[in-house]
Amino acid sequence: MAKVRVSLPEGLVKELDADALRRSLSRGALIAVAARRELNRPDPEAIAAAVARSEERFATAGSFDAAELLRRERDTRR
Repeated sequence: MAKVRVSLPEGLVKELDADALRRSLSRGALIAVAARRELNRPDPEAIAAAVARSEERFATAGSFDAAELLRRERDTRR
């Protein structure tokens, strides 16, 4: 396992230590959990691009009656 040396504000270290104690983890284990969670978060730019693509598609979709669409879908299953 690699060792990493970082500088953190003292108040943050106190918060980390208190939370690590509460979770029965070491400080390093808590930092590893937090780092993994952050790295697994979706990329905000990718999300923004997906939203923009959806907005473009809906812009040309025109208007529709959602209830009517649901009725038709339901009726095809009978």
